[in-house]
Amino acid sequence: MDQVISNISLLFPEFARWFSAGFIVFARLLGFIRFAPVFNRKEIAGIVKLSFAFILTVIITPLLKPGMPPADISPLLLLILNFAAGAIVGYIAQLLIQAIEAGGDMINTQMGLSSAMVMDPSTNSQTSILSRVITLLGLVIFMEIGGFYWLINALVRSFEVFPVYAVMIPLEKIINLDYLVTTTSNVLYMGLQIASPVLLATLGQDIILGVISKTAPQVNVFQLSFLFKPVFGAAIMIWILPMLVNVISDFFTSFSAIY
Repeated sequence: MDQVISNISLLFPEFARWFSAGFIVFARLLGFIRFAPVFNRKEIAGIVKLSFAFILTVIITPLLKPGMPPADISPLLLLILNFAAGAIVGYIAQLLIQAIEAGGDMINTQMGLSSAMVMDPSTNSQTSILSRVITLLGLVIFMEIGGFYWLINALVRSFEVFPVYAVMIPLEKIINLDYLVTTTSNVLYMGLQIASPVLLATLGQDIILGVISKTAPQVNVFQLSFLFKPVFGAAIMIWILPMLVNVISDFFTSFSAIY
């Protein structure tokens, strides 16, 4: 492969300059689309993702004004490094969506709906119903407040930090370690913040059922909990839904500096 590309470079230098740069930009876009929220959804057909990556490649490549590809660097190495750089940018953004999904899992478990699992085609794994609903809600809010623009802006800025023909990924510039720790730790924190109303409400219900169990042992409290928890949890979810939208919006906005 290296020999073929070298021969093309000798025959058509201008074509080689643009083709090599565009091919490497396309590799970074593939890594970005594979992990970034919204883009990584399997509901979106693969041909649509490839077409979108190709269109962005055509738009971004002229803006970079690339030079001739270095002769002493393997094109395969450049493709791998650029794919990894795009994947890093996309994965950091995906952590924000993972925090929303964690809150849905906590609510689902506390409501006693752990047995009601469905197959999530986007992750090829079993997921809870509420987790999927809240994740989709988070994606809608993310796009509504401009998350799509943030992602594209982060991708374009990545070419300033890590140029097309660079051979070393400057992790200290792409990833602020303190910021990354804060983002990953907020997966649990944000999950608890989303699930806290349901957690507190069901905890109060458990206390009441425990008191009933002590005062009236003949009452089957265990079966009552299966009856009341889903209904009570759903009522709380409907009640806090407007506040939940504001909490998720503020969460995304507070981390918009990552882009």
